[in-house]
Amino acid sequence: MRRLAKPAASLASALVLPLVLAACFGSDGDRPSLIGGPQAGGPQPFPDNFRSDTLALMRTYLNNPVGVREASMAEPVQREVGGRQFYVSCLHFTPRESDGSYKAMRERAVIFVNGRADRVVDRTSELCAGAVYAPFPELEKMAR
Repeated sequence: MRRLAKPAASLASALVLPLVLAACFGSDGDRPSLIGGPQAGGPQPFPDNFRSDTLALMRTYLNNPVGVREASMAEPVQREVGGRQFYVSCLHFTPRESDGSYKAMRERAVIFVNGRADRVVDRTSELCAGAVYAPFPELEKMAR
């Protein structure tokens, strides 16, 4: 009997471990709930380096950061996200597609947590309502 218990325990451990790891890491779908988490406690500071932080984030967000056209950015303003106030900056840009072509302009919102660019959001209708855009040539000059 004892020999059967060990394989069963090993099997149970092998089945439970992925569930535990998944709970630790979550998924992109879980991300909005993290915004309201303890890492964002208290009033949010203005993101002083919002332009350079946005560039760094967009470099990882875009599949090909080279060749972006018609880039513009709005100054960060406080908006409610996940029931809390965060600074949000909106972007307009036309990225180069993988085949080298250009399609429609995109609008994205960058959410700042504790003064740093935290994530890019593609559902921007409420977040970017009334945004006033200014040219953002740094985004057009990005390299790999």
